[in-house]
Amino acid sequence: MSELTMPAPWRRVSTGDATVAVAERAALGTSARVAVWPPENLGRALAAVDNVLSALDRQASRFRQDSEISWIHRSGGGLFMLSDGLAEAISVALEAARWTGGLADPTVGDALISLGYDRDFAAIDPERREPADSPAPAPGWQTVRLEGPVLHLPAGVRLDLGATAKGLGSDRAVRAAMAANSQAGGVLVSLGGDMAVAGQPPRDGWPILAADEPNPAGSSRAQPVRLASGAVATSSITCRQWRRAGRMLHHIVDPRTGLPADGPWQTVSVAAATCADANAAATAAIVAGDGAEEWLATAGMPARLVSHDAEVRHAGGWPDTDGDRIEVPSGSHVYGGARPGGVR
Repeated sequence: MSELTMPAPWRRVSTGDATVAVAERAALGTSARVAVWPPENLGRALAAVDNVLSALDRQASRFRQDSEISWIHRSGGGLFMLSDGLAEAISVALEAARWTGGLADPTVGDALISLGYDRDFAAIDPERREPADSPAPAPGWQTVRLEGPVLHLPAGVRLDLGATAKGLGSDRAVRAAMAANSQAGGVLVSLGGDMAVAGQPPRDGWPILAADEPNPAGSSRAQPVRLASGAVATSSITCRQWRRAGRMLHHIVDPRTGLPADGPWQTVSVAAATCADANAAATAAIVAGDGAEEWLATAGMPARLVSHDAEVRHAGGWPDTDGDRIEVPSGSHVYGGARPGGVR
C-alpha cells in the first residue's frame, strides 16, 4: 500500500438488530469491523477508525516501503528519533516481550523473512519450491533499547510487531471512535478478530464468537460469549499458512528457534483489559506449547485453547457456558513504558 492508495470502502453489515450499526472493510492485511450504538454514531466512528488505521500502517507496517519502520530497517541499525505512534508501538512490543518472558518477541523479523513471510500475506506464493533459509533464534528483545522516543536498534535486527500491533490498533481505534462521538453509546472495533470495546455495551455485553477457524460463522466449535469491557484477541496457526519445499509453515514463530511454533495448540483466544495484552498473551500461549495453560492461569488471563485434534480447553476463568459474559481482569501488562493513546 503506497501513501497515495485510498483505503477500501466500508460496507454496511446487516445484523438484524436495528439498535446497532455495523460496517467492515479490508485493512492492514486483514479485515476491520466496527459496531456502534446508537446507529447514528457510525459515520463519525468510521472516520476516526480510518485515521487510526492509516497512521498505524504508515508507522509500523514492514510490508510498506514508505513506512517509518521500513525506513529504519533500511538504515542498517543505529539511533533513531521515532514518531510518538511508532514509539508507542515498539514500547508495547518490548513490554509484551518482557512480560511473556520472550515468548512474544518483536525481534523475529528476519526469522519470518527467512521462512518466506517477506511481503503482505496475500502476495505470498503458497507453494514455493525452494527451501527456507537456515533458521536461527531471534536476537532477543533485550538487544533493543527504547528511551522515550529514541530507539537504539542494533545492526542486523529487524522488528516485526505482529504479536501486538493489531491489538494496539484495536485499542487506539476504539478510543478514537468513542471520542469522535463525545463518549455517547458504545463501540466495538475488531481487526482480524482482535477486538476491543469501549463505552456502554448493549444489553449484557457485545455478542462475539470465539472459534478455532478463520471463519467463525462456519465453525461448529465456535463458542458464543459476551464482552462488556476490555478486549479479546485470537492467535491461530490456521489463518496464515504456506508451503515451502513441501513443508507447511505458519506465521507464529518461536523466537527460541526461529521456526514456526510446533506446540499442541492451533488456536488460542485470550481476554484482557486491553487488546494489546490479549494479542500478546494469545501469541505467547501458542509459542509456550504444553506450558500455556499454566502460564495463562498464573497470569490470570481467561483463555480458550483449541488443540490440533480439536480438543477445547479453558483456562483462567474463561466461561464454560455458551452466551456467558467474560470477566476481564483489570490493568495492563504491556502499557508499561507507554499508556493507551500515546507515549509518556
